[in-house]
Amino acid sequence: METGPGEVTQLLFQLKAGNRSAEDRLIPLVYKELRRIASVRLRNEAHDHSLQPTALVHEAYLRLTKLQNIDWQSRSHFFAISATIMRRILVDHARANLAQKRGDGGTFISLDEAEFPAPERESEILALNEALNKLAKLDQRQSKIVELRFFAGMSEGEAGEVLGVSSRTVKRDWRIAKAWLYAELHV
Repeated sequence: METGPGEVTQLLFQLKAGNRSAEDRLIPLVYKELRRIASVRLRNEAHDHSLQPTALVHEAYLRLTKLQNIDWQSRSHFFAISATIMRRILVDHARANLAQKRGDGGTFISLDEAEFPAPERESEILALNEALNKLAKLDQRQSKIVELRFFAGMSEGEAGEVLGVSSRTVKRDWRIAKAWLYAELHV
């Protein structure tokens, strides 16, 4: 049965209002999309990568359920926050792995508009995270667009909906942010 964004948004509002039973109905509706986002992020990871999409989804969902007083705006808002949490999990995972390995300093990351390949090495994830934090200080919206497009695999329209801007603005900011990140990561 196909569900529209309206049902997810309604359940988020009910959850915000304190209806705990809404969570039981929400999980099956959002799980497939969360798994898709996780798969996008882990698609190009090494085959022996210790973090699998299911584990990433479960950890993200656990963290989501611990968030208090979230003013859920919409389905897109939920998935944007989910993408941010997945980014944090990947960064934490990469830091832990690098602490064990110590080495491998590559920083090349492809931000091709047609594909969103995940960084293959922990150092790349950390380099991208550091660059995104720098970009956020310069332009918060551009940083958020990269997060939504790269980490959540959202389209320009979806990212625009989350941020309350037009697809054209997202496209322009995405192009500028990619150029800035390319320069930052290839210093």
